[in-house]
Amino acid sequence: MELIAGEGSQSMKKQRFRTFRSLKLVSVDLDEFLSQQPYGVDYGRLHNGLSYYVRRNSKPRMRAALALAVKVGSILEEEDERGVAHIVEHLAFNATKKYTNHDIVKFVESIGAEFGPCQNAVTTADDTVYELFVPVDKPELLSQAISILAEFSTEVRVSKDDLEKERGAVMEEYRGNRNATGRMQDAHWALMTEGSKYAERLPIGLEKVIRTVSSETLKNFYHKWYHLHNMAVIAVGDFPDTESVVELIKTHFGQKNSATDPPVIQIFPVPSHQEPHFSNFVESEAAGSAVMISYKMAVNELQTVKDYKEMLTESMFLHALNQRFFKISCRKDPPFFSCSASADDPVRPLKTCIISAACKERGTLKALESVLIEVARVRLHGFSEREVAVVRASLMSGIESAYLERDQMQSTSLRDELVQHFLRNGLVIGIEHKARLQKTILPQISASEVSKYSENLRTSCSCVIRTIEPRTSAKVDDLKSILSKINNLEDEKRISSWDDEQIPEEIVGTKPSPGNIEQQFEYQNIGATELILSNGMRVCYKCTDFLNDQVLFTGFSYGGLSELPESEYFSCSMGSTIAGEISVFGHRPSVLMDMLAGKRVEVDTDLGAYMRTFSGDCSPSDLETALQLVYQLFTTNVTPGEEEVKTVMQMAEEAIHAQDRDPYTAFANRVKEINYGNSYFFRSLRISDLQKVDPIKACDYFNSCFKDPSTFTVVIVGNIDPTIAIPLILQYLGGIPKPPEAVLYFNRDKLKGLPLTFPTSIIREVVRSPMVDAQCSVQLCFPVELKNGTMVEEINYVGFLSKFLETKMMQVLRFKHGKIYSASVSVFLGGNTHSRTGDACGDISINFSCDPEISPKLIDLALDEILHLQEEGPSDQDVSTILELEQRAHENGLEDNYDWMDRILSGYQSRIYSGNVGTSFEIQDEARLKVRTSLTPSTLQSALQRILPYPCKKQYTVVILMPQTSLFKLPGSLFQSTRTINFTDPKVVLLVVADFGRRCCFVDCSS
Repeated sequence: MELIAGEGSQSMKKQRFRTFRSLKLVSVDLDEFLSQQPYGVDYGRLHNGLSYYVRRNSKPRMRAALALAVKVGSILEEEDERGVAHIVEHLAFNATKKYTNHDIVKFVESIGAEFGPCQNAVTTADDTVYELFVPVDKPELLSQAISILAEFSTEVRVSKDDLEKERGAVMEEYRGNRNATGRMQDAHWALMTEGSKYAERLPIGLEKVIRTVSSETLKNFYHKWYHLHNMAVIAVGDFPDTESVVELIKTHFGQKNSATDPPVIQIFPVPSHQEPHFSNFVESEAAGSAVMISYKMAVNELQTVKDYKEMLTESMFLHALNQRFFKISCRKDPPFFSCSASADDPVRPLKTCIISAACKERGTLKALESVLIEVARVRLHGFSEREVAVVRASLMSGIESAYLERDQMQSTSLRDELVQHFLRNGLVIGIEHKARLQKTILPQISASEVSKYSENLRTSCSCVIRTIEPRTSAKVDDLKSILSKINNLEDEKRISSWDDEQIPEEIVGTKPSPGNIEQQFEYQNIGATELILSNGMRVCYKCTDFLNDQVLFTGFSYGGLSELPESEYFSCSMGSTIAGEISVFGHRPSVLMDMLAGKRVEVDTDLGAYMRTFSGDCSPSDLETALQLVYQLFTTNVTPGEEEVKTVMQMAEEAIHAQDRDPYTAFANRVKEINYGNSYFFRSLRISDLQKVDPIKACDYFNSCFKDPSTFTVVIVGNIDPTIAIPLILQYLGGIPKPPEAVLYFNRDKLKGLPLTFPTSIIREVVRSPMVDAQCSVQLCFPVELKNGTMVEEINYVGFLSKFLETKMMQVLRFKHGKIYSASVSVFLGGNTHSRTGDACGDISINFSCDPEISPKLIDLALDEILHLQEEGPSDQDVSTILELEQRAHENGLEDNYDWMDRILSGYQSRIYSGNVGTSFEIQDEARLKVRTSLTPSTLQSALQRILPYPCKKQYTVVILMPQTSLFKLPGSLFQSTRTINFTDPKVVLLVVADFGRRCCFVDCSS
């Protein structure tokens, strides 16, 4: 059977393009002022000075994103107040005049808004923002949420008891920032803001102040600066109208008045400098070596069309420069592994352009030279017309996507945009006007204008050059010497022009002959259609209208790395990495980047323990390109080249050396060794393992993993027009040739399981590791075994149980005792194969960081709480809260393509699947509803006893990371059975280059 698209099969594609392409251009007057009034918003100011913004938006349905934005940050602190602005933010969730003892957190969780994702706050140097994301399907919920923000504005209770209870949580957040990334960010912050008050006003503050500041000092700061004139309340959501929401704001805020006249908020300038500043930062725990070149400049507000054009020109310049950096990183023996340029406004008066390059150890000078040469090359020769055309197409594609989804924007995004309008005079002109402006202006920006922006990146323009290394190799004089060398080369015009690569016209040289549809099934309960293609591939697609410009797809096949002997494991596990550097899709990555210019499409691969997968997302109009890439994946024979392999191995070796510097790796390795055994599947890669890697075997294995289409099931979810999609599916998926004999075909019921054996006794162990600043992490782990006959329901119980335990750990360890910043609960069932028979085993782990000295006490508090819940059971309120959190998350997922993708994949991969994904889906959905309707304090208590060891203190493992040189002494009475293992060469997992953007200037108040 073959489905043939009708005569109008291309109509939707053409209509889609007409939607954007028929958008009228605007007449551009560069001196014309842009509207400073926020678009589509009910906007005003109350008599007491409070600003408000209200906007209707139906994505997601029956939800509202709220915020209270306050122009008060750490920059306003005096020396003895450093950290006070952030502590006030913490205390707001603790107690106000109306709410006490974290009642705000409890209430908002009781209506399904989880602490962290849905109730949060952020303190930066310049401002503080409180955020809520709440359901509004009941009229009183929105009113209560706005009343909470009103309490934050003037009624935060700052008592001595409140402060003492919260000190520990703030101190733990401070301690958590004292890792390698935090130290590097703090050093960068001080260097960038040198000479200004900002340099000494990091939002997290000083340890001394956090430990000793008085409640009176906090109270004085709060009442002095939290003035209604400095605040705005923002509400964006699925409201019937904006007028009623404005009335609620007036009801809750209208009667409030600040005690004094509004204080003057001073602007604190960051001084410029002509001579570049240099720094060599040595961080013994750094994840790698890096170079950062920062250019400081004054912030320019977007007031006119000319300003807007300059903003677009800057964006084009950064995109074009990043294209070059990527192509350089793909060369033989590259000077850096990765490099990118970006712009940011870290503080109110300062804008920065930062170029960051990650390189091999002792490679910082070579990386610095390469980056500086490239910027100078642009000044001398400019970007080519083709380079700028590629960038223009990419930016045009981005604004087109935003325009197509203009009525589907998330309320949180619109809220954040309005917050920036209040705090930074951010432009809010609406997507339609923005699209018209960009569509008009982008084609008018010439290659010479884009290239000219490089003049802003001269080292005489407040430039800061910095290297980051685990061990000193570069010196300041070396940096100055490199800079002098490049300046001379530029002055003498001895830098050659950029050499463009030849780019093929088509991704697929010869289009394949289409396959046929052998069978077709409709699953009405999930709104999906399944096709069995002539080459054996199974394709299931679901059409949605959640986002106009999104299509997701995932293909999987059973059989992965667990089938390999140890002798082949390390080579084959590197298959994706090595192949990805060469030509997974038939073209080198640097070439493919240009070929995909103007298209929104991504495809990635993964080789897992039990499955091989490819996945990606694209615009509906780029579905053909996405499927072409999948076709190329299956038909390309990747052959390793000496230089490409050399680069991959260098990167892998750097990552492994980085493992030797991270104190957390010894901890993570020991956790896996205790809980899962000392198997090569679970431990981190070593240099000795890397030396065993055979690149030819790695690529051969990768090629065979994506060779046989008959073993793959593909799920596609998104804005699909079947009349367009099916012919493309038949041509590029159905056209994948099926090999004469099956390649890597595995029976899912006979897959080799990973060696996984949880200890049968109690293990409490301390891992001591060298570290610069004392850190302490705890993982408390319990075994879990799920019986085959009740597996579908038990999985749902495990989900409820993990969220319940996480909520209780936060309530006890943070809100009651104030000793942690956050706690998480995770479930691991990954050791089980996808067999449809047999029991499943795994674990549930509780993770938190704390003061090393009190870690044994907190572990016992956690165990006591779990045992209490097992013996006494949860309360009615506990169950109600967990049910509400789960239901709200489920409702959000029903309007999300990613959630539907996961649910359909789960239907196929579930052990109850027997050929009908609709039936599998239905059984899983019924199991969820059955567990929900039966969940009571007694049934949840029974689940705690059944799923966890009962009593919980009879079987568990605890591993604690402690500093090797710690002076802390563990109380013997608390930890009599503890073993201590010292690691002098701890291992790390990945090579990561720290992000030195906005993260360096704010503190997040939740987990």
